[in-house]
Amino acid sequence: MPTLLLNLRHVPEDEADEVRRLLQEQSIGFFETPPSRWGVSAGSIWLSDESQAVQALDALRYYQQQRRDSSRAAYEAARRDGSGATLWSELRARPLRLLAALLAAAALVALCALPYFLLRG
Repeated sequence: MPTLLLNLRHVPEDEADEVRRLLQEQSIGFFETPPSRWGVSAGSIWLSDESQAVQALDALRYYQQQRRDSSRAAYEAARRDGSGATLWSELRARPLRLLAALLAAAALVALCALPYFLLRG
């Protein structure tokens, strides 16, 4: 019976490629389901043979620890040398995005407050 190894929702393409390569290097049989047309399913990587599940999960766990450690090191290095993204740099790079978010928040507050004002009196 197939076993779900990795749901691909919010998984970067480079990470998915590295997981595929890892499974091939370990000679673990797998197949993929594609994402659905309307975004209900993001696709998944499944193991063909349930008996390889422990080996695959151990390999995936080790890979994810290595990826986490390298990502944290890269983040710390960028923060130390000042090249990392900050709130201020993001606001300067995308001011219209900030304005749109503020307008959307104001619209939501207005919609939530509307029944109060309509029923008040």
